[in-house]
Amino acid sequence: MNTMEITKFVGAICGSLLVFLLIHMAAGAIFHVGTDATSFVVPVEAAEGDGGGAEQVDVAALVAAADVAKGEAVFKKCAACHKIDNTNAVGPHLNGVVGRPIGSLGDFTYSDAMKSHGDDWTPDNLFHFLANPKKFTPGTKMSFAGLPKDEDRANVIAYLEAHAQ
Repeated sequence: MNTMEITKFVGAICGSLLVFLLIHMAAGAIFHVGTDATSFVVPVEAAEGDGGGAEQVDVAALVAAADVAKGEAVFKKCAACHKIDNTNAVGPHLNGVVGRPIGSLGDFTYSDAMKSHGDDWTPDNLFHFLANPKKFTPGTKMSFAGLPKDEDRANVIAYLEAHAQ
């Protein structure tokens, strides 16, 4: 094998890569796929008698039937920012949070949205806050996306009630 054959092989590989690069650029110009793509919303009419599509949840019954041990396991997601030993971390401590006014710990700097909420952390409010914090309190500094499962939220609330001291 002489140098001319090696040059041909290298040229063929480079030419193939160039063709693939050009195909990729042309496809990118025709088809745009990115993170800013909008999703499509399909409107669905609510069936008669279903309460407008909103599911009603009996939070008190869910919390009463909740498992504190499972709540402790789910709370590990919360423990990245919250403690239950009366010391603040990234978020305020959660000892005695159930029944406490929202944004009321004097030694923690809350967002204006939390300070001006004007309600208490009832199990019902905690349940809805844990589902989607930014929807429950627009402007909150809490960046957690929420707990989508009703059972997980009820278990965490039961766990927090068990740590009321």
